[in-house]
Amino acid sequence: MSIYDFEYTSIEGKQIKMSEFEGKVLLIVNTASKCGFTPQYQGLQELYELYHDQGFVVIGFPCNQFMDQEPGSEHEIADFCSIRFGVTFPLSQKVDVRDESAIPLYKYLTSQKGFEGFGKGVKAKSMEVMLKGKYKKDYTDSQIKWNFTKFLVDRQGKVFGRYEPTVEPKDMTQDIKVLLL
Repeated sequence: MSIYDFEYTSIEGKQIKMSEFEGKVLLIVNTASKCGFTPQYQGLQELYELYHDQGFVVIGFPCNQFMDQEPGSEHEIADFCSIRFGVTFPLSQKVDVRDESAIPLYKYLTSQKGFEGFGKGVKAKSMEVMLKGKYKKDYTDSQIKWNFTKFLVDRQGKVFGRYEPTVEPKDMTQDIKVLLL
């Protein structure tokens, strides 16, 4: 099984096979419009614009599982992303990325790269405290913990890295460059 065995429905309602992205470097992100990390859309769009011509694609997966921070319809989400952040990278319809209702693509991604913590710093510590309280014994499982968890996939479809919400898009630039070589 590989990333290319999955598909998703675009925000416009079209079935998209992940095999359409074969040979490209992918950044797959679960997103939300009303989250403290929502400004990361700008950084994601900047990366997309900077590296798209070299075979880099960002795909956003709007999700409402984390404190109802993506309450809008597909149309509202698309408008928000376009108007507020100039997003031109592909978006899926709203999906679940955690628990039994998670779409198969996200079950696969989390099976390939598990949760390793939020890193260092004030944001990381506050996320850790909040989510340890929320998830209790499940805090250390591999599932998505919050909006804007990012998976970087190489040109062969292998999951290269997982970056938690506390990692800004620009902080992945070096890894993206390595994979684009």
